[in-house]
Amino acid sequence: MSFDFAAVVSATPYLLQGLLFSVELTLVAMIGGMLLGTFMAIIRHMGVPVAAEAVRAYVTLMRSIPLILVLFWFFFLVPLLLGHLTPTGHSIPLGGHLTPTGHSIPLGPRFTAFITFTLFESAYYAEIVRAGLKAIDKGQYEGAKALGLSTSSMYWSVVVPQVLRATAPIIVSQTIILFQDTALVYVLSLTDFLGAAAKIAQRDSKLVEFYSTVAVVYLLICSIGSELSERFRKKQGQRSSNGRLERAKRMFGLARP
Repeated sequence: MSFDFAAVVSATPYLLQGLLFSVELTLVAMIGGMLLGTFMAIIRHMGVPVAAEAVRAYVTLMRSIPLILVLFWFFFLVPLLLGHLTPTGHSIPLGGHLTPTGHSIPLGPRFTAFITFTLFESAYYAEIVRAGLKAIDKGQYEGAKALGLSTSSMYWSVVVPQVLRATAPIIVSQTIILFQDTALVYVLSLTDFLGAAAKIAQRDSKLVEFYSTVAVVYLLICSIGSELSERFRKKQGQRSSNGRLERAKRMFGLARP
């Protein structure tokens, strides 16, 4: 059995469209999830009454159920629940809004995917950032307060940048998982990279060619991400080692003035 490279080459434009959507969904969910997750992590770290418990419950819920179930929830159940709040009682498609005449304008499954992935991933990013917040030396918080910085300035200007540097390897690893999870958008009838390959493979009966190509592309992209994560980890290890060495020198009076 020969490998039909020509079939893969001829389908490259369609495959690239699917890959572009997968990358776009990954970037939007990562950026949105990091922003929302960082905000939730700060709320929990500050121990804001009621809000901290609400965030904890949200994070626990999202981390306890499969992503595919969350996609079904938002695409099928949320519109029905919102429908009970409208005067007519009709369901509102997720991402739609009501016109002056009372009709809804749906934005479709694409909008649903972006919102769902962002909300789901924010729970994981929130835990990553919260762990980083707990790892920051208390002296950083005390020093920022001594300088008269407000709470928001202390977190966003002093603490969060250090947390992002410290948790960069884990953030990259989570983003790799996010990229792999984008294949689940098939349940919303969206065409990602794997979905595009599957459609052409079934149409042309070239299953081996297209699924092998998808596997190689996923391997390359995820390997690059893993290498980036490893470099961040090594860089942190060198920084930590240098910091411990400098502290030891100062302790024994060996540091240069």
